[in-house]
Amino acid sequence: MKTLAVIVLSWNGRDLTRDTLRSLQACRLPEGWSLHTLVVDNASSDDSPRMVRDEFPGVELIALAENRRFAGGNNAGLEQALAGGADAVMLLNNDVVADPALLEKLLLALFEDPAAGAAAPLIYFTPPTDRIWYAGGRCEPWLAHSSHRAIREKDHGQYRSIEETGYLTGCCLLATATAWRKVGLLDERYFIYAEDADWCLRARAVGFHLLFVPTARLWHRVSASSGGAMNAWKVYQRLRANVTLWSRHARGLARLTWLPSLLAQQAVYALLLLARGHAAAAGAVPRALLDAAAGKSPAEVRL
Repeated sequence: MKTLAVIVLSWNGRDLTRDTLRSLQACRLPEGWSLHTLVVDNASSDDSPRMVRDEFPGVELIALAENRRFAGGNNAGLEQALAGGADAVMLLNNDVVADPALLEKLLLALFEDPAAGAAAPLIYFTPPTDRIWYAGGRCEPWLAHSSHRAIREKDHGQYRSIEETGYLTGCCLLATATAWRKVGLLDERYFIYAEDADWCLRARAVGFHLLFVPTARLWHRVSASSGGAMNAWKVYQRLRANVTLWSRHARGLARLTWLPSLLAQQAVYALLLLARGHAAAAGAVPRALLDAAAGKSPAEVRL
C-alpha cells in the first residue's frame, strides 16, 4: 500500500477548510493507495483547530503556535509527511473544492511518467463555474515573467491532454517523495508569494518534468485570505517576492534582462491599475520596487 499525504494549510478560514476537507473525503484513489490528510493551522484565531478535531477525527492536525505563512506552514506538514513514509505529498489550499477524481488522476499521471516530479490539475474560479484560473503556466527568469495559461477563459474542452508545463501553482501541487527530497522543501526566505515558482524552477534545474493534468479538476476561491486580487498589500508583497525570485534564478544572459523586463511590466501594470480605479494598488508598485532596492523587509510593511 502506498500513501498520499495531503497537506491543507489553514489560517482563519474555518468554513473554507471544512468545505475543502469534505471534498477530499469524496475523492477516489488509485488501487493500492491510501490517503493521509494533515491540516496545518497557522495559529488561527477563529476556532479552526477545534472544528478540525471535532468534525474530522481522521485528519491529523498540526496546530502551530505562530503564523509561519505559506512556506513555513507547509514545510511543517511536509516534514511530518515525509518522516511518516509518504510516497507522494500534495500541497492544497484550504479555499478549494476538489472534484472526486482529482487525486486519482494526478497520481496516475505522475507515476506513469518516470521523468515527472510533480503535477497540478486544471483549476477553475470559485465553484461551480467553468471559468479557468490555471491551465498550466510559464515561469521565465530571463523575462521576469510567470503567469497562468488561459486565465479567465471559459472551458470548452480546449485542454484535455496531459502535458509538461513550466510552472505548477502551490494552490494544488502534488509531488513524489523523491522529488521533495531531491529538490528540497519550500524556501522560507520568501515572506509570502513566489514560493511555488521558486520550487518549480529548482525542480526543473535538477531534471524533473512538471505536469499539467487537465483531467484532474479543482475549484478555487481566489484570494479568499488576502483581501482580493487588487488588494494593495497583495500587489506589494507579490512584487517584492518576484524581485527576490528573479534575482535568485537569473542565469547567464538573464542576469542582464530580468530587471529591465520587470520594470517595464510593472510600469504597465501600475498604469492599468490606475485606469481601473485601484489607486492604492497602483501606488504599491513603486513602493515595492523602492523598498526592495533599499533592502527593507517586507514583514515591516503596512499598507
